[in-house]
Amino acid sequence: MASEIKMEQKIALKEWAVAVKALTDGKQIMVLRKGGIAEETRDFQLKSPRFFLLPAYEHQKPELLKEAYKDDLRTVSESWAPGSPTVEIASYAEAVDDIEIYDQETVDRLASFHIWTDTFTEDRLKWKRKQPLHLLLLRVHKLERPVSLPMRDAYTGCKSWVDLEFLPADAAARPVLDDEEFDRQAAEIRRAVAK
Repeated sequence: MASEIKMEQKIALKEWAVAVKALTDGKQIMVLRKGGIAEETRDFQLKSPRFFLLPAYEHQKPELLKEAYKDDLRTVSESWAPGSPTVEIASYAEAVDDIEIYDQETVDRLASFHIWTDTFTEDRLKWKRKQPLHLLLLRVHKLERPVSLPMRDAYTGCKSWVDLEFLPADAAARPVLDDEEFDRQAAEIRRAVAK
């Protein structure tokens, strides 16, 4: 059943389009963040517990994805062209946990819960070595009607957060996973981190 979501903040987390697809399709409930090169704070910070997911097309490479997700990358890449005048927002997320990770062993235990290769996650952990890798557990909601926004220069570049324009004050959305399934997956991820 769809519910109305009040959009207190019109903020979006930029994430690879293929990862946004995995989140919106219920294939994963987590993202791993270190922050973008252009971050104002030089590290990742959770700016809001609720946000839209803005698909980003920079840096996506098939060799950084597990084999099972390479077709998804082709699908999202075919629906977008460089210089596109619009971008589509189709999902909204609530961060239910922000877990800081500092070691490779923990990252390795999370391998079955996401779309990325071991090489990608290892490189993400090593980049800005003194900063933690943030594991965000996300409760994702799919908008009943995706919103097409005019593309702005502010939406591009290597940064985690962007302020969106021209969004409705509220929107109908439904959770991608039911409460029981989300709680089960979140518990498995938390156990993997805690080992």
